[in-house]
Amino acid sequence: MATMDNEVFQAFVTHAAVVTLKMMLMGPVTSYFRFTRGSFSNEEDVARKSDDEKKKLLRSHPDVERAQRCHRNDLENIVPFFFIGLLYALSGPDLSSALIHFRVFTASRIFHSFAYILAFPQPSRGLSYMLGMLTTLSMAYNLLSKVFVP
Repeated sequence: MATMDNEVFQAFVTHAAVVTLKMMLMGPVTSYFRFTRGSFSNEEDVARKSDDEKKKLLRSHPDVERAQRCHRNDLENIVPFFFIGLLYALSGPDLSSALIHFRVFTASRIFHSFAYILAFPQPSRGLSYMLGMLTTLSMAYNLLSKVFVP
């Protein structure tokens, strides 16, 4: 049952909130890089600048693009976690199994962001991505093995 009395559901809500906040922080990280690197993509962002300054500021920067790719990767992985994780939590898994899934996914996404933004050497980012993906796939497998109707 989906109530806060259900420890598995409570654990899911906690971890879903953590990864949501982490994903939301990617917007300010991108903004930070835009301002500190002088890299804007919209004309209105530099409307008060001279024409020469506009030419310098309306450009891409590798750090801004890196933050955007990290944010996009979050969207591609955290959104599926919400749906699969919720259904998994509602399917009645053991608390210990659910906690492992939720904690591993959350830790892998947090580490992935640090690895992406700080450009840790590979395969650190790739491994953290795969760990998160495999965790979601494991929840999906467990869910489907319980509810699959031929």
